[in-house]
Amino acid sequence: MSEVVKYCGQLQFITHQTERYSTLEGAEMALEGGCRWVQLRMKDADVQQIRQVGHELRRMCDRYGATFIVDDHVELVKELKADGVHLGLTDMPIREARHMLGEEVLIGGTANTAEQALSHCRQSADYIGCGPFRFTHTKKNLAPTLGINGYVHIVDQMDQALVRVPIVAIGGITASDISDIMATGVSGIAISGTVLQAPDPVSEMQNIVRLINRINN
Repeated sequence: MSEVVKYCGQLQFITHQTERYSTLEGAEMALEGGCRWVQLRMKDADVQQIRQVGHELRRMCDRYGATFIVDDHVELVKELKADGVHLGLTDMPIREARHMLGEEVLIGGTANTAEQALSHCRQSADYIGCGPFRFTHTKKNLAPTLGINGYVHIVDQMDQALVRVPIVAIGGITASDISDIMATGVSGIAISGTVLQAPDPVSEMQNIVRLINRINN
């Protein structure tokens, strides 16, 4: 297991622009609150917009000592000096991205089933973003929700296959869900809306960081 994924990847923040906060404002609040893994996700933006935000987010992550992941855009990883890329089920295959980027770049893949997760692992994924846990407004064309039982099943199937790649739960997760989700055996949690919709996003992230630390210790 990559040490970066094992420690920084236990809590991931996925960027999302809201009526209150820009993509960069949301990312900075997450970092200020203690998160040390940020994925730049700008689904409706063009490449130039992503490039501009990405350069600033790289500098921001450097200031906080955080891991910086680009969503989808393999072609921007080296230009933005990103630590890795996260690929959805309809994006470039992980095997092809690995060939382009090399072994040092982190590559994550989205999965909704154990079969998809195992396929990503066979293609050298460093971690699996597994979800959605429940319905979320931050993602279109949502796959079937997993709930607690879905994670239990996927973790069991991975164990039976003797695959030890980290599984990160994602999709509509709130602070009150984290203990139950982590008890299924997943390695980490990815969040977005629950932080950005909080009255004080920095404080909300701090609370989540403390909760994750308590669970892991």
